[in-house]
Amino acid sequence: MPAMKNSTACLTLLSQLSLGLEHGDRAEKNPGAVPDSGWGPQIAGTVALYARQDFGELWSLATAHHIILRTFPALHKVMLEQEKQESQWCENAITRERARIEQALSFLWAVCEELAKAGDVVVIKSLDHWPDLGSDLDLYSNARSADVVAIMRERFNATLEKRSWGDRLANKWNFVVPGLPELIEVHVSRLGQTGEQVAITDSLVKRARKRQFGSCTLPVPAPEDRIIISTLQRMYRHFYLRLCDIVDTAELVNSGAIDYEYLKPLAQSAGLWDGIATYLVTVSGYVKSYSGKFLPLPPLVTSAARFGSELVQLRRRFLRIPIFPQSARLYAIEWARLLFNGELQNTLRLSLLPGLAVAAAVEFKLTGTDKGIW
Repeated sequence: MPAMKNSTACLTLLSQLSLGLEHGDRAEKNPGAVPDSGWGPQIAGTVALYARQDFGELWSLATAHHIILRTFPALHKVMLEQEKQESQWCENAITRERARIEQALSFLWAVCEELAKAGDVVVIKSLDHWPDLGSDLDLYSNARSADVVAIMRERFNATLEKRSWGDRLANKWNFVVPGLPELIEVHVSRLGQTGEQVAITDSLVKRARKRQFGSCTLPVPAPEDRIIISTLQRMYRHFYLRLCDIVDTAELVNSGAIDYEYLKPLAQSAGLWDGIATYLVTVSGYVKSYSGKFLPLPPLVTSAARFGSELVQLRRRFLRIPIFPQSARLYAIEWARLLFNGELQNTLRLSLLPGLAVAAAVEFKLTGTDKGIW
């Protein structure tokens, strides 16, 4: 029996399938497309060597990276051409994922409609992956926390997940809704790992726009706010990239929709510009590995980056960003800027992050999970 493909081999194939496609040409517009940047023959040769258990690993990794609908249609076409028995399995995986997303969207639309009665609401992160969808549904609301909790309980019979220390600092609430496999996560009036970012929330709300997703129209952030939120999540919280983050950002940059002259001063005021520039340059370097071209980033971005994709390594199924000293320096810049702004409460919140991270690491080592901390 051939050895099962490891995560590196599977991620390489998924990267070829997603980043080899012309950026801006979404998978739902051309579901049978096979990459046309020189990867076609190589992909076909790779898929020919895959056994049944390898496709299981590929599906698991594609699910973790939220890239099923942007890779599996092209994969399915290759499998059909090779008359592989697993082609039906691939088609079934696509069908199941579309059904999951359709169900999640119907709940998401209803929740947004209800929460909008108490304040502004914006869907953040989850819909950035469209036509894929995240594993939970993230919202931002500027309503009172008590109103958000009451609406979720009374309108949707939702129950509250136990809140971690990080959740309490970030003023974040997770809800379990009957009939919905995904958690609904609501960030209330704050952003950032410790809820230290409040100034950028005005831009998020004022510049949000309605977009069509399937049969639902939902409020989402403007491109610049999308970049800020993605950077906060990847560079200041999780310290790893998923393939969906890379594809999402590449498509956004290539679309020409980002106003960097607006983004830079907004990000600088929050102490996040160095992190944003580093995030964009890191994504650009990874994209070049598969498309042959860097993203069209302006000099004001590339000159501000502290490092790039050369320091990113695949470990434990994700593309890990170095924490010490690189990411720690980004954290220090954010902390210093908040202090300079006179945001003493937010500076104090962010000061708790190193201790929180240490506690989470210890908890993970002892129990295998940092759920109650992080």
